[in-house]
Amino acid sequence: MKEWQKLFWIVAIFLGAYYIPWESALIRQSGLEAFMMLQEYARQHVLTCLIPAFFIAGAIAVFVSQAAVLKYFGAKANKLLSYSVASVSGSVLAVCSCTVLPLFAGIYTRGAGIGPATAFLYSGPAINVLAIILTAKVLGWQLGLARAIGAILFAVIAGLLMAYIFRKDDANRDKGDIFLPEDEKARPLWQNGVYMLTMVLILIFASFAKASESDSQIWQAIYSVKWYLTAALLIVLAVMLKAWFVKQELKDWVKSSWEFALQILPLLLAGVLVAGFLLGRPGHPALIPEQYIQALVGGNSFFANFFASIVGALMYFATLTEVPILQGLIGSGMGQGPALALLLAGPALSLPNMITIASVMGVKKTAVYCGIVVVLSTIAGMLYGWVMG
Repeated sequence: MKEWQKLFWIVAIFLGAYYIPWESALIRQSGLEAFMMLQEYARQHVLTCLIPAFFIAGAIAVFVSQAAVLKYFGAKANKLLSYSVASVSGSVLAVCSCTVLPLFAGIYTRGAGIGPATAFLYSGPAINVLAIILTAKVLGWQLGLARAIGAILFAVIAGLLMAYIFRKDDANRDKGDIFLPEDEKARPLWQNGVYMLTMVLILIFASFAKASESDSQIWQAIYSVKWYLTAALLIVLAVMLKAWFVKQELKDWVKSSWEFALQILPLLLAGVLVAGFLLGRPGHPALIPEQYIQALVGGNSFFANFFASIVGALMYFATLTEVPILQGLIGSGMGQGPALALLLAGPALSLPNMITIASVMGVKKTAVYCGIVVVLSTIAGMLYGWVMG
């Protein structure tokens, strides 16, 4: 952290301590909600969801080559393959809307077509594996699944629309090949696949939600043995790590997982505190009155979904912080449709993101790309709200 940043936070904390009117009952209630929400995350989501997810993200970063992904965006690459890889690249790269920009600039200026490049630009932050997992855990599997499916489809649709709209400009560009050699991997692909699958199953069973009386007998039976299944899978994982991996690989894996935790956890916990202070937990009002949220993004109207898409597109969300913010908004009356609209537009776009994109591919292409994302997010939100309503 730079010196001016340290000074900024010192001044901000001092001013907060000096001026926040804690004598107000509303402020005290909002402060209590902030720490109650933080406790809820610590108890329900950190140990059983986030920690396994960090190890999965670390494994992807170490054992899946980014060069192997980016090489499919060259001018001579198969188009079907390019869009397929671009639409799921976020699950490999796990970056935010600003971190993806150097990668996008690199592949676009080095010869990638506007279609695959913008599909990658959207997918990078939108299909973050950590974000999908936390969305499903905190906001419900339906919203998590809708976010994953919507993000993949949006990446392809946005890329195809950009390629069609700017087909003449794309044809006139001086295209070349992207030379990104793939790293040599000594381990067979099936071993990496089984290793990843085992960790995903550990995550699923460790965070398996408590069964209610209305749930099926199968669900109740799985819940009753979830810790036995988790322990068995941990033993299987330990055997695989001993048999298939060398010491340096394990060190790299742990280091990568730790770097994800250091990068994401402080921002996430700060986001939880802010969301709790402003919005409270579901059923527990805080600083912002619930009627304001309900008036703007309640229900499933066109305005509510469009407003959520616009706000999401302009705001900057640090990785995963959109989840506690959405949790507070939904608890204050936000509709399911606008929630999905914000999830699909928010992580992929931000005002700083737009400015940087414009410097790479021009204001016109940037405006069209942002418009496509907002329109698609609005439509997806309305459809999801109709299905869930």
